[in-house]
Amino acid sequence: MNEHASTRRDFLRWLGVGMTGIVAASCSSVFDTPAEWQPFTFVQLCDPQLGMGGYEHDMETFKQAVVQINRLNPDFVVVCGDLVHDANDQSFADFKAIRAALDVPGYCAPGNHDVGGSPTPESLQYYRQQIGRDYHWFEHKGCAFVFVNTQLWKAPVEGESERQDAWLEQTLETAARRKLRIFIVGHYPLFLKTPDEAEEYMNLPLARRRELLALFKKYDVVAVLGGHAHRLVSNDYQGIQLVNGESTSKNFDKRPLGFRVWHVMNPRPFRHDFVPLQGL
Repeated sequence: MNEHASTRRDFLRWLGVGMTGIVAASCSSVFDTPAEWQPFTFVQLCDPQLGMGGYEHDMETFKQAVVQINRLNPDFVVVCGDLVHDANDQSFADFKAIRAALDVPGYCAPGNHDVGGSPTPESLQYYRQQIGRDYHWFEHKGCAFVFVNTQLWKAPVEGESERQDAWLEQTLETAARRKLRIFIVGHYPLFLKTPDEAEEYMNLPLARRRELLALFKKYDVVAVLGGHAHRLVSNDYQGIQLVNGESTSKNFDKRPLGFRVWHVMNPRPFRHDFVPLQGL
């Protein structure tokens, strides 16, 4: 082998090793480097549920919530299910029209009234056509917001529930590897008072609840947000904040209608302030 060929061979070998190192470093930066965390605020809005407290009334209270949220200028809004009371073209159109007036992004999780108390492949498809994906996630300033369809745990749908479960664990694993602070956003409370309480209309089945609490603890979830209760349900499970907030449509405990503003900053637990609707 002449000197030129040997030099070319050595150069190619070096290039291969070098490119491997570059690719490995690139993958490491994407998947293993901790995400940069920054403080921010967001709004937890629960159960606008157009038609629950009177259709016109609920339209006006939702509009008022949007006005007040725009004044506060949070980074975004999470809507914790029951967008509407009766899922149909008109109610979903009205919900979307009011949400569109937000000056910041508004992300939704489905509730039982949106996909049905006993959802079907057809009701799930209808929601997805009208609103979008029923489970999804995004990253923001060092945090992961993971939206779930809690109805697939309350009243499982063959195939659909298993797909969400697989997606959820993969998503949590990805977020944990990125060292993101993980928020779960859904609809149903996991429990109302104690982790081992019996199942009822307002909470999730006990066996599934235990699985979810173990999963959330495994991946160091910081908070689980929801609605459904039409009152404040606030608990702590081994450092995980569990908060189901007041609605903008109708509260069962006579509390004012309103929403919650979360302040994501150190130290934990994160502060969340109730903001009542004005001028009602």
